[in-house]
Amino acid sequence: MRTAAVLPVKRFTLAKQRLGESVEDGLRLDLARAMVGDVLDALARTRSIERTIVVTNEESIAGTAHGLGATVIPDTAESGQSAAVALGIALAASGGIERVLCVPGDCPALDPSELDALLSDPVDQPGGRGLVVIVPDRHGTGTNGLLLTPPTAIDPSFGPGSCSRHADLARDAGSSCRLEHPSSLLLDIDTGADLAALRERLAQARGGARRTREVLGAGESSAGAASGSG
Repeated sequence: MRTAAVLPVKRFTLAKQRLGESVEDGLRLDLARAMVGDVLDALARTRSIERTIVVTNEESIAGTAHGLGATVIPDTAESGQSAAVALGIALAASGGIERVLCVPGDCPALDPSELDALLSDPVDQPGGRGLVVIVPDRHGTGTNGLLLTPPTAIDPSFGPGSCSRHADLARDAGSSCRLEHPSSLLLDIDTGADLAALRERLAQARGGARRTREVLGAGESSAGAASGSG
């Protein structure tokens, strides 16, 4: 089944504001950029994904995205994640894509093998009503992954409480709906606690998230040098 990934990316100066309570601005910007790069790399290595569509007004990510084979479309309105995802879905649907996987740019530990497993599950569409697969965040309330078959099965509605909201939208549309929990897609990075959980996960994993590891390592080195000076 022809599958596209849709990745909305907020301008880095506006991204991860809540992390500002835990890390300084320079590291926050570098981390946001590195996480998007790692997500793009994971999507490029996912065999089941034919096309990746990045929706953004962040010009600095275009080179990385194009280098990994992604299509970039401008998010000139910057009306939020749901509106950006809708732009990507519309482009995918117009190109004959049969399903879309909507993912955020702040899940740097994303595992291509887990995505392939998610996308290899049977597409259960009784009566041709469509299928909505929701991957919640680690707290069970937000949505870190939204797999739509067909791409227009429901209109995306991200934000607080979106997991149950997407389930309600699927029910109202008459689509089948289920939750899946691939571990590498459950952890998005919004707060200092999320960042601590990411550090723990990366310490336990052997590979992946190269860019994010480098940024976090540089941040730790800088912090160590600063604490040792004077």
